[in-house]
Amino acid sequence: MADETTPPGPRDGIDRMQWLLDLEDLGGDAFVATTPSDGPGRIFGGQVASQSLRAATLTVGGDRPPHSFHAYFIRPGRPGTPMRLDVQRSRDGKSFTTRHVTASQEGEPIFELIASFHAAEDGDDWHMPAPADVPDPETLTAPDSPFTRFLTMSPLEVRPVRRVAPNEFPMIHPFWVRARNPLPDDQALHRCVLAFMSDMGVVGSARGPESTLPRMFMGASLDHAVWFHRPFRADEWLLFDVKPTTNFGARGLAQGTFHSRDGVLVASMMQEALLRSTGRVPLP
Repeated sequence: MADETTPPGPRDGIDRMQWLLDLEDLGGDAFVATTPSDGPGRIFGGQVASQSLRAATLTVGGDRPPHSFHAYFIRPGRPGTPMRLDVQRSRDGKSFTTRHVTASQEGEPIFELIASFHAAEDGDDWHMPAPADVPDPETLTAPDSPFTRFLTMSPLEVRPVRRVAPNEFPMIHPFWVRARNPLPDDQALHRCVLAFMSDMGVVGSARGPESTLPRMFMGASLDHAVWFHRPFRADEWLLFDVKPTTNFGARGLAQGTFHSRDGVLVASMMQEALLRSTGRVPLP
């Protein structure tokens, strides 16, 4: 059994992202992920997704990186409470491998993920171009807002393309993002880091352009999907751009893309978010 307490942060000299993805192996395709007690009142959804995907990758050979995952957020994760990750080996085929991961805390499931892995094959190479006229990340500055503490403790570095208004959460799209520190040459690990990135600022970006929601509203990720198209490095700048697709009732659908510095589409995502007018700001 894992300890019932989780250390507040990584030891000196240990990269925070790699620390979060360094899972404890319990045997039998079960793992424990650390959940820091610092930060907002619930675990960031991208962290849960990245740790769950990491558990799945640890049961698959390195020659088959994940090409997609689909997931549901069931309950809010509790910071400081260890998270158990149980992996089910759904299928090991000749070209594709499938894994099902259940993330739970104190016996209650909080997140479900199905990931698919694909062996490399020859084929066409085409993609939609990147957004035009986007400034280079070096010409942009880190955001300055009441949420700077979250960004400081985050294992990611962010450079918003648009100027952030006072008291506005800085995760406005599009923005450049990368891991703060160099990562090992492990493509599966880089895809787990992108899974972390893929939930950043998405709830706010799911609002339609004519939304009647006030600036202070409650939002939460409901379900989430990511497709990895090409190899990439998550410790190099990626342009993350998310746009709303539809709003109806208390739900909104958003779709996004990740492009490398040279304009190559490396990943796509979609998310349905809960959007409620209850006077609370959505978490990043």
